[in-house]
Amino acid sequence: MADDAQSEGQGAKGSKKKLFIIIALVALLVIGGGGAAAFFLLGGDSQEAAAPVEPVRKEAIYTKIRTLEGKPMFVVTLQAEDGKRHYMQAYIEAKSRDQEVADALTLHMPLIVARLNGLFSTQTFEHLMTIEGKQQLRTEATDLVKSILREKIGRPGIESILFTNLVMQ
Repeated sequence: MADDAQSEGQGAKGSKKKLFIIIALVALLVIGGGGAAAFFLLGGDSQEAAAPVEPVRKEAIYTKIRTLEGKPMFVVTLQAEDGKRHYMQAYIEAKSRDQEVADALTLHMPLIVARLNGLFSTQTFEHLMTIEGKQQLRTEATDLVKSILREKIGRPGIESILFTNLVMQ
């Protein structure tokens, strides 16, 4: 019986040691987990800084294409299959994102206007009455202005030509 009491005393001491070890392990896991979480959440800046940053897109600059008299619109006579006279009036702007390009547009405005007048006067009324015809004219005008800028400043410079008002009669 004395042996039973002695083994119970050792069991109580052993269970206290086991409890202490378990508490220490749990505390270690909590501290380790918190440290790992802090490392991943707060320490990620160095990897983000090493990643290449995309450049910020510049604001669009819209330059009005004006005729030599300073009028904001083009007026041209269109060819027509019905034999009647038809006219097109267009307000045009060039979209770019570089002030140097906007300045080049202003500087070379006489050449741009002359070539656009030539392009517009070759159009037919029937073709421009369709959506596809208007889109094709806008694409051709964009390509024309890009080629002028490529010739003058060495790069196309503009994103597109926009018809801000287009009236035909």
